[in-house]
Amino acid sequence: MKKIVIATIKSWNIKNVKKIKLQDYEIVLIQRKEELTYERLREINPRYVFVIHWSWYIPSNIFCNYECIVFHPAPLPFGRGGSPIQNLIVRGFKETVISAVRVGKELDAGALYPTSCKLSLEGTAEEILMRMSEMVCFNMIPWILAHEPNAEEQKGEATVFTRRKSKDSELNFSNSVEEIYNMIRMLDGEGYPKAYIKLGKYKLEFSRASLKSGGIKADVMICEEDIDE
Repeated sequence: MKKIVIATIKSWNIKNVKKIKLQDYEIVLIQRKEELTYERLREINPRYVFVIHWSWYIPSNIFCNYECIVFHPAPLPFGRGGSPIQNLIVRGFKETVISAVRVGKELDAGALYPTSCKLSLEGTAEEILMRMSEMVCFNMIPWILAHEPNAEEQKGEATVFTRRKSKDSELNFSNSVEEIYNMIRMLDGEGYPKAYIKLGKYKLEFSRASLKSGGIKADVMICEEDIDE
């Protein structure tokens, strides 16, 4: 039986990968950086290496020898780079698409596969990523396996997003209520630095935000952690 590798670190992706039903392929799930090596892939000999929300660059000896596909929540070439969901939300986007892109030397600049899914940007970052996970695992990956399509070079002018840092998560109370709400919800997910304010020696982190008549209701965590630069 042919094999595929799916590399991911997020809990919801791992849960969904284990639910994928394929007749012609065996799935090898990789969850740690040190497991995704050229030597390991030589042992597996996968037809594809699918990458879903991975926090590290793929080594060139891997993507030069195996067909590696990453899923990026932006209509490439618009939205290359880091923190695409957050960068889209702060720009006022309500919806995006998930692009399937072949991994290459330049981040998010590889050839595109002729499959995409619309993705709502409503809700928390975690809710958005959970929806994305379902679309990738149950629609896009099975479609690619069934059709084995050729990827085509990206067309048009590229817009590159800058990866957001922890210091970018500080709330600005000169912004509108909706902008503050968007900042809280777009950072409310596994692995993201929560939206915060500084108050003396304390940092107040916000989560589980909802818009109410005249304001925002949210949970608050008070801590003494330093703000990462």
